[in-house]
Amino acid sequence: MRKIIFPLIAGVVAVFATGCAGPDQKLGRGLSNTYELVRWGEMRQSVEESSIMARPGYGYYGAVHGFQRSLGRAALGIFEVATFPIPSYDPIFTTTYAPDPVYPESYKPGLSNDPLFHTDTYTGFSGGDVAPFIPGSRFQVFDN
Repeated sequence: MRKIIFPLIAGVVAVFATGCAGPDQKLGRGLSNTYELVRWGEMRQSVEESSIMARPGYGYYGAVHGFQRSLGRAALGIFEVATFPIPSYDPIFTTTYAPDPVYPESYKPGLSNDPLFHTDTYTGFSGGDVAPFIPGSRFQVFDN
């Protein structure tokens, strides 16, 4: 029991001494990079680049290079997820892999064009009545 208490106390002190911003960022970056196995952003970017800048004799270079980079980014993400409580919260291998997720030039992520993501007068984000279901409510957002 005594052998467990000291490492546990040291771990708690290390967490409170370093704060939460570093581990949170490292964990988030690691999860995003691990998601590369689903997103295949490096693969799509490499295939698009190789189709635009055609090089004779390279054949399937874009697909092979993109597959290799996607696996490397996923391995980097798994490493960051496994080591997120350990200090040194800066991104590693930044010369090889950008800290942010990679997408092809032809695709920029954003919200879908769907009514679910549009602003709604009933929630009060785009103006109108804030509580129209309450009788006599006259409070409005952006009332001029």
